[in-house]
Amino acid sequence: MKSKILFLAFFLMISDFAVAQVQFEAKASKTKLGVNERLRVDFTMNEDGDNFNPPSFSNFTVVGGPNQAVSNSWVNGKRSYSKTYSYFLAPKKRGKFTIGQAEITIEENVYKTTPLEIEVTAAVDEPTDGNNSEFVASENLHLVAEISNTNPYLNEAITVVYKLYVSPRINVSDWRQIDNPKFSDFWSQNIDMQRLQVENGEYEGEPYRYVVLRKTVLYPQKTGKLNIEPLTLAVSVEVPTERRDIFGNRFYETVDKTVAAGNRTINVKPLPQEGKPEGFTGAVGKNLIFKVNVDKRELNATESLEAEVQVSGRGNLKLFDLPPLTVPASMEKYEPEYAEDVKTNLNGMQGSISNTYTLVPQTKGKYPIPPVSFSYFDLASESYKTLTSEEILIDVQRGPAKGVASNAGSGPVQQQIPAITSQFRYIKLKTSLKPLGESAFIGSPLFWSLFALPLMLIPLAIIFGNKRKAMAGDVRGNRVRKADKLARKYLSAAKRNLGDQKKFYESLERALHNYLKAKLHIQTSEMSKERIQDLLISNGVSSETVTDFVKLLESCEFARYTPASSVAMHQDYDKAVEVISEIDKQV
Repeated sequence: MKSKILFLAFFLMISDFAVAQVQFEAKASKTKLGVNERLRVDFTMNEDGDNFNPPSFSNFTVVGGPNQAVSNSWVNGKRSYSKTYSYFLAPKKRGKFTIGQAEITIEENVYKTTPLEIEVTAAVDEPTDGNNSEFVASENLHLVAEISNTNPYLNEAITVVYKLYVSPRINVSDWRQIDNPKFSDFWSQNIDMQRLQVENGEYEGEPYRYVVLRKTVLYPQKTGKLNIEPLTLAVSVEVPTERRDIFGNRFYETVDKTVAAGNRTINVKPLPQEGKPEGFTGAVGKNLIFKVNVDKRELNATESLEAEVQVSGRGNLKLFDLPPLTVPASMEKYEPEYAEDVKTNLNGMQGSISNTYTLVPQTKGKYPIPPVSFSYFDLASESYKTLTSEEILIDVQRGPAKGVASNAGSGPVQQQIPAITSQFRYIKLKTSLKPLGESAFIGSPLFWSLFALPLMLIPLAIIFGNKRKAMAGDVRGNRVRKADKLARKYLSAAKRNLGDQKKFYESLERALHNYLKAKLHIQTSEMSKERIQDLLISNGVSSETVTDFVKLLESCEFARYTPASSVAMHQDYDKAVEVISEIDKQV
């Protein structure tokens, strides 16, 4: 008997848990609207049900619906289901009204929604129609900027991921970028997107499809509140209408919408002053590694060795200076060769940077390379850390003993030892010149050839002068030749990279900017599309040519994130040659 009671209690608990997982709710597109506006009400459930019974909508007129949308997907082995009934309502009068409960039967259980309170006011100047295609598109299309950290330290990496959310109620047929954020207060780098992939997710609790359009890593270069500009897109949206064909398929209306991610603000914290080391140069990261290595510790005088100062790990590797290497005065030190092996992903910069010094000891002896200290702000512990290398002893075994070399325990030698002259023995001091010949030059064939050469050049000079004069008179031809030559000069790098989409469009954009800088004497910071249009028009360039130039710049921006064919690259290159030539002829 006791076991039966326990089994019954367990069964009831499991049943209650299963029932608790069912969701059935009502949502209104707005809770306050004018009497001349329309309202959309959605009834959404996460399990399929029967006998759906909507409320009466007594104070509203049903102008559309019910429209039914079903989403059923599997993600990582888990099923995600959603079914929605949508109604479009027009209020009959002003006042505060209640939309009653809707009912649905799911697995023999009846579920009801919560009543909705709606306020209807006087007519508004610009009504938004709940059944209007543009309104439906704007309500079901969202561009979102997701920021990994809104309160970072100075020079701490944060990521901005731009996602375009699309409701199952609509379709997106095409999109293009209108305006890109400039990130003026940040060091920024875009992460290459190999291809765009549609994924299933949620937006404000509703099932949506989304695609990641862009990923950017930012390192703030100022403290305080910094603004992240929005990304703006032009999207072609297909919205279902109430009309159907003879087979019952719904007709779609295409609407062009402009969506933006919205301005975002982050608060950048300054690095603490307390405990800041004296040699700190701005390095910020996590668990950085600092090393000083030499390729040999034993050698002869006037031979060379290489000493490498290296920092590796994860941090702002490209944004700080490495500490200098100090060597004894009797050891020649050449300017270091900088190298970096840094990759950027969503976690920020990772890899290593290094300075490699070439050192040449001049005399025999033992040369200590003193320890080198490197300081950075550790994000894991939120404190400063100082790493110090070990002292390295260089043993010079053979060579002249001029001067006094430092011992292992002593400091650097203060007196500069003059360079050993033997290292310049490769320069030949004795020559072996030979005479040209003993025969007389005057009267020789070479003498008469050189004598007659000016007379022979006179006809050629006359012909060349006439041709040059004719070319100088051809003003239009000169303009065309000069413009074509200038265009191909600036576009030479882009032509070499035809076939490589990323390098080609980077070279093409750089060529267009460099041409404007040289032609109109403007700086890179002034190169917004609006500024370029105003400058070109004010310098007498035709509006058609200006439009072509701006379209080329937009093609360069758009091609960073979407694939382009080889034919499109050749067309853009030919168009760039034509546009630069036209501008050069008109300005």
